[in-house]
Amino acid sequence: MKKVLLIIFSFSLFASIAHAQNLTDKDLAYFKKYEDSLKVMQKNIYTAKTDSAKFKNNAKFYHLLDEVLLNTLSFNYPFDSLTEIKRLTSPDKKFRYIGWDVPKQDGTYFYFGFIQAMHPKTKKYEVYELSDKSAAVKSPETYVGDNTKWFGMLYYTIIPCDGYYTLLGWDGNDKLSLRKFIDVLSFKKDGTPLFGKTVFRMDKKIPSRIMFEYNAKLTMTLRYNPTSQSIVFDHLAPKEDFLDKQYQFYGPDLSYDAFIYRRGKWDFEEEVDVQNPRNKLDNVHHDKNKKEKAVYTPK
Repeated sequence: MKKVLLIIFSFSLFASIAHAQNLTDKDLAYFKKYEDSLKVMQKNIYTAKTDSAKFKNNAKFYHLLDEVLLNTLSFNYPFDSLTEIKRLTSPDKKFRYIGWDVPKQDGTYFYFGFIQAMHPKTKKYEVYELSDKSAAVKSPETYVGDNTKWFGMLYYTIIPCDGYYTLLGWDGNDKLSLRKFIDVLSFKKDGTPLFGKTVFRMDKKIPSRIMFEYNAKLTMTLRYNPTSQSIVFDHLAPKEDFLDKQYQFYGPDLSYDAFIYRRGKWDFEEEVDVQNPRNKLDNVHHDKNKKEKAVYTPK
């Protein structure tokens, strides 16, 4: 076990060094100074006792992070010590997502973030603030919005596709249910990020993103398999038939469905044959102290 942990640590350290290798010592010192301040501010968000204090501390964190990200060299700085924020870089290095949540006392979450994306004309990284408008969205699966009207969530996987990127994300929703999403990110000609796109082929539906909602005490698999170019996920069902569409009573029924990437689109397939599909990405939410319970089989 120690050997495995050492290998994982060594790989993570190598990845961080490689990510920052284009920065000079002066650059590294400059960003490290910002990072140290951000680390303290980040802690203050999650140790605050009230929602108002959390959002007040978050505003300070947000504005300082925005300031440092405006330096185009920041794209190559990993910000590894900011453990409460998610940092994902696309495999082609054309954009980076930085995001985090602020949990509220009522069990809901508010999301913040930035997209650093290479502008198609200037070839420099521009910063786009993500403004969470999900509370006002009535139909998440058909909603399309730019960064100023973003359906907020935490992303944990980026999948490059033909002319767009597919994102896997998590949403704390509320005390009764959690949600996971297959979202889509593309960029307008002026470089503006756009979320949601009709790239899913399904019967009777033409969604712009896919939403899964299930019992907050359970765990759901939603992960990408690069070998088969498929997104595999638990089939969700209610505990009893009369609970149909009451998603706080939904959970995995031990079967799996998938979206298969073919000719630039995602084709839906039911009851795919998979083995040992669960991994650490099944639990990506912010609450590290919440205990997961075993899945149930609907009757």
